[in-house]
Order: sequence, then C-alpha cells, then structure tokens
Amino acid sequence: VQLQASGGGLVQAGGSLRLSCAASGRTFSNYIMGWFRQVPGKEREFVAGINWSGGSTYYADSVKGRFTISRDNAKNTVYLQMNSLKPEDTAVYYCAASRSYSGYDGGRYDYWDQGTLVTVSS
Repeated sequence: VQLQASGGGLVQAGGSLRLSCAASGRTFSNYIMGWFRQVPGKEREFVAGINWSGGSTYYADSVKGRFTISRDNAKNTVYLQMNSLKPEDTAVYYCAASRSYSGYDGGRYDYWDQGTLVTVSS
C-alpha cells in the first residue's frame, strides 16, 4: 500500500491542525494505521493508532486528550486531529500501515509515507 500524508504546516501554540494520510494500492480497511513523529536527532515516537474498523484507538500519553485519530475506509484515509498544540509537538509526522500488528513499535509497521512537517511556534 502507498501512503501520502498531508496537512502539516506552521501553527501557533494552542492552535490546531488536521493531518490526513491517503492510502492507495491495497484494501485500506485491511490495515491497522498509526501515526508517528520524529524530531531530527531523536528517536521516532509513537503518537496514535487505530484498528481496522476504527472502533479501537490508542494514544501516547503525551498527546492523549489533545489528539484524535480517525479513519474513513470509504475514502481510504486516516486522520490525526491535533488540538492544543505545543512547541514540543514540532516534528515530522509519519503515517504507517500494518497488516497485523497493533501497537507502539514502529519497527513492526509495514508501510510508511514520506512524512509531513508540523511546526508549532511559541
């Protein structure tokens, strides 16, 4: 499956952004989806995940209550709504797809997009 994320940009602290990740090439609903982020020089960090149907979601503690992951299988798209953004949320955000793994370990996801940059100014 090919993934293409969009929606990144520059926002002030306290603001909101919505990231989208469009999938193509395979049946989107067969994949568990996740969002990760990475700051240059630091390890990649899990942000949020969602199961095949969208009925189960899970989050990193650092974003819980501020970020919401969702998916629209009819549109082959997964979203990350980010509210109350903080400067420490600044990173390149990646969406990822897994055929069977549901969790926090990015090494177990099968497909990745190129990333979209989110910058939060103070």
